[in-house]
Amino acid sequence: RVVEDVGPDLIERIAEDTHGWVVANSITLLVRGNALSASMSHYLTERIKRTPNIQIRFHTAVHEIRGDGHLEELVLKDLSTGETETAAGSALFVFIGALPRTDWLGDHIARDDRGFILTGPDVDISDRRQGWNLERDPYLLETSIPGVFAAGDVRHGSGKRVATAVGEGAMAVMSIWQYRAQAGF
Repeated sequence: RVVEDVGPDLIERIAEDTHGWVVANSITLLVRGNALSASMSHYLTERIKRTPNIQIRFHTAVHEIRGDGHLEELVLKDLSTGETETAAGSALFVFIGALPRTDWLGDHIARDDRGFILTGPDVDISDRRQGWNLERDPYLLETSIPGVFAAGDVRHGSGKRVATAVGEGAMAVMSIWQYRAQAGF
């Protein structure tokens, strides 16, 4: 039995890969909220609902894990009532947070207060300390450093979807060529 403790921002990724989970006898998705996601595509929520070995438990989170050298059971907490129950489990995958993991950038590239990279119109070019030294505005996916681009989930305001990230990646490549041509490379 596989248990997934998921946040709403990552359920879509699980839904897109339900074919990869059919090998498990039973999958329980623990959702802290009351819906799969208001912003999630309808066809993906339907795919999850139609997958026979996936059960969904809303307002539920992992409270404790137990086992002797390996996972044997989990204590689940109902976030509405505070009640707990013990459930058997052989694997636990935690998909919560969708953190950008950009701390390694330091102050070199402008980021929002959550760490997502600012691009295009979100870059404050009036603050020259951020590294912007051109007369033009940043291209749509260009960061606060000319010629450095960001695409996908790491970018502030991104769609947090695989298809969006792929599209942004393609756009970033085009912008790089545009930047190189303008810079005379």
